[in-house]
Amino acid sequence: MPSQPSIPAAARHVVFAVAPELVLLDACGPVEAFWRAELAMRAASGTRGGTSGAEPCAYRTTLASVAGGVLPTFAGMPIVTERLDTLDPATIDTLIVPGVPIDDTTALQPELVAWIAAAAPHARRVASVCTGAFYLAGAGLLDGRRAATHWRNASQLARRFPRVEVDPEPIFIRDERDGRVVWTSAGVTAGIDLALALIEEDCGHAVAMQAARRLVVFMKRPGGQSQFSEALAAQATAGGEFDALHGWMAANLHGELSVERLAEEARMSPRTFARRYVDAVGRTPARTVAAMRVEAAAHALAQSRRPLKRIAADCGFGTEQNLRRAFERCYGVLPLDYRARFAAS
Repeated sequence: MPSQPSIPAAARHVVFAVAPELVLLDACGPVEAFWRAELAMRAASGTRGGTSGAEPCAYRTTLASVAGGVLPTFAGMPIVTERLDTLDPATIDTLIVPGVPIDDTTALQPELVAWIAAAAPHARRVASVCTGAFYLAGAGLLDGRRAATHWRNASQLARRFPRVEVDPEPIFIRDERDGRVVWTSAGVTAGIDLALALIEEDCGHAVAMQAARRLVVFMKRPGGQSQFSEALAAQATAGGEFDALHGWMAANLHGELSVERLAEEARMSPRTFARRYVDAVGRTPARTVAAMRVEAAAHALAQSRRPLKRIAADCGFGTEQNLRRAFERCYGVLPLDYRARFAAS
């Protein structure tokens, strides 16, 4: 992702166009990320931080709704918003639409769809978090584009807007064509990943990493990373029966994870374990181990500069050749190509 000059010429106006029943974290997570970047930029420029009224040097954010005033949120905590029709679209640098609960019977707020369609051409870039993608699609902004949303709503988005190329896997997607940049992301905490990517595009990697550290984010995730954690998916499918085992597997990927060893850890005979595991999880223990190892290797490639030989050993592949084969099979690319595309630095 390209790095821009460390100090922007003027603060970028980020507008969150929100609907009633807003999913609170879809908006407040990115707002907080932009503010943490603002603090980092103030520190770099020597200006005063805090909330004492100093002019922003990186970002200023506005939450706005059709009616303005107090807006109910899905979490039950009301927020105060400005009226969208009081904003000058020409001043908007980044337009972000957070999500709301959506099912097959949910109607989009027509006034908000119309405002987005009218304002979007004036913004440098447009983005959505979670089901905010439905509003971008309703405004015609995702036609012919690849787009992400929360995995639970991906099939619904595809059915409702067949001209959108919905991808349920990535955390976020940047789609640039016809002179317009549109970002879409998965739900809730993925909005923070999206905001950090926007910050990195604007202000450089160092500022984005400072913002991530200030947020105490475990790691800055690349957009191409799957929404699904293999360990979490396995735990969810198993309904709790093998939760402890999956946690142990994730912590011991470098070791022997044969059926016999896993059965010993689960305190079952190998035959009983293999049968019950397939019944609970829907796949063999070996396939879960393979998926966890590839996912761990992908994290290591994106978040570290460790050599392939070390990553192969740490993740249980044994040799670099085995790691390369697994990556080509799962991702269609070689490990170093994956690192070049998704490395955090």
